[in-house]
Amino acid sequence: MGEVAFESKPDVLMDLEKASQGDVRTEEMLVNMGPQHPATHGVLRVVLRTDGELVLEAVPHIGYLHRCAEKIGENVQPYQYIPYTDRMDYLAGMNNNQAYALAVEKLAGVEVPERGKYIRVIFAELNRIASHLVAFGTYGLDMGAFTPFLYAFREREMILDLFESACGARLTYSYLTVGGAHDDLPDRFLEVLIEFLDYFEPKVPEYNQLLSFNHIFVKRTAGVGVVSAEDAMGWGLTGPCLRGSGVNWDLRKSAPYEIYDRFEFDVPLGVDGGTDGIPSSVVVGDCWSRYFVRVLEMQQSCRIIRQAIEQIPDGDHINKKLKNLKMPADEVYVEIENPRGQLGFYVQGDGSAIPSRVKARGPSFCNISILNHVGRGCLLADIPAIVGSTDIVMGEVDR
Repeated sequence: MGEVAFESKPDVLMDLEKASQGDVRTEEMLVNMGPQHPATHGVLRVVLRTDGELVLEAVPHIGYLHRCAEKIGENVQPYQYIPYTDRMDYLAGMNNNQAYALAVEKLAGVEVPERGKYIRVIFAELNRIASHLVAFGTYGLDMGAFTPFLYAFREREMILDLFESACGARLTYSYLTVGGAHDDLPDRFLEVLIEFLDYFEPKVPEYNQLLSFNHIFVKRTAGVGVVSAEDAMGWGLTGPCLRGSGVNWDLRKSAPYEIYDRFEFDVPLGVDGGTDGIPSSVVVGDCWSRYFVRVLEMQQSCRIIRQAIEQIPDGDHINKKLKNLKMPADEVYVEIENPRGQLGFYVQGDGSAIPSRVKARGPSFCNISILNHVGRGCLLADIPAIVGSTDIVMGEVDR
């Protein structure tokens, strides 16, 4: 039989020939990460456009947890809305209670007793520690380390025990309310709190030995997902995501609210590696920096709580003269520093007992917005590291 003659080479032969010459042709692929994925920390869907292992685009899709929280605030009285704020950032319910209460108090001209202010600071900083413990533990899980998660939740349970003793709840508290705190501190609360601080503070160096300076963890996070200070400010990042990029901005220092101007504490920032025991591969603004800022903030929160314990006065824990609270025909916007960044509430009144407009500014919403910008050009395996380093809570993103 004669040989078969081709007028031109088939595509498969051309591809093989190109491959042999080192000219490989690839195709782009869309990968859906989430909304059911452990590394997205909630019902977040990230659509990844990839070329092999290289990420060309990482677009976050939100809205799976939307519950009309702001609209509800325009249909109930402020006291009734406090429980809804717990469910926005459900890892920092105390801080959310505090932010909304401050906005309503500023609008209505409500005075908070001194003891109530100190109780608020103590519980806000305890909740900051509890939230950062979840961030520390789950980030270790994202990177393949299981043990840090167990350590973090061991200490977090002790904080939740303290919360439960004060308000009866362990996740959604409704404890810090308009006018102060719902209840006074229970008997021996401060003594038990001091015992916890004495136990907890030596644990932070253990966390660093276990995870922060672990060789594999550093390899996965150092130099990955670098966000410059200019980009961090341009995209509206706040909290550890901003300070991890070296920007010294913390509302507790920069624009003190409550009584934070009475306490001495430092604002941890991201720094380049090679000094003070920081791994040499670390770059300001990378995933490791954002993570480590939270670890250092836990130590600073302990400093604040100890000072508050020493200074707390006797007296009323809440303004007991509040009756028939009305929202004047005016508007206010109040921001606080919650564990994830700047949480703000805009409240507008019309003279009735129910606000005419309520709007929340959630830090996670802005922090996740930079994902597409910073995710381009990284590897597919780096996306969980970048998402986890932002420490988002989807209940606060979607509201």
